[in-house]
Amino acid sequence: MDGRRWRVFLDTSALLAGIISTKGAAREVLRLCEAGIVDVFLSRQVLVEADRNLSEKLPALVEDFRDFMRKMAPVLLDDPSPKEVFRASRVIHHKDAPILAAAIRADVDYLVTWNTRHFHKQSVMKAVRFKIVTPGDFLVEFRGALPR
Repeated sequence: MDGRRWRVFLDTSALLAGIISTKGAAREVLRLCEAGIVDVFLSRQVLVEADRNLSEKLPALVEDFRDFMRKMAPVLLDDPSPKEVFRASRVIHHKDAPILAAAIRADVDYLVTWNTRHFHKQSVMKAVRFKIVTPGDFLVEFRGALPR
């Protein structure tokens, strides 16, 4: 990287994994975001989806999640336009196209996801300028960029 903070888009899978787990790679990524070491980007869809999933499956965590989101203060992106989603759907499953389109619009350095089934396809990786990584892979890259 060129000395600026990394711009990281989290999808719902990575965000929820970091919230639910008290340890693990996704939690460490959230700690970097919360500390302001990296700039975190979320689309409104990711935020709403995460809130809805927690409300349905783990309602005891909802208030802590909302409080954490306020403290972390991610850059909250408007959802992409239908045209942007359509373009993204040419290279990724239509359900994931809004996430890919939002990350493209945000001009991030990394999209962090556990959804390797759809996001780690060659067609997707070739279509974007940023890296698409799991939380663990992101931490490996981050540690590798630290001064020795």
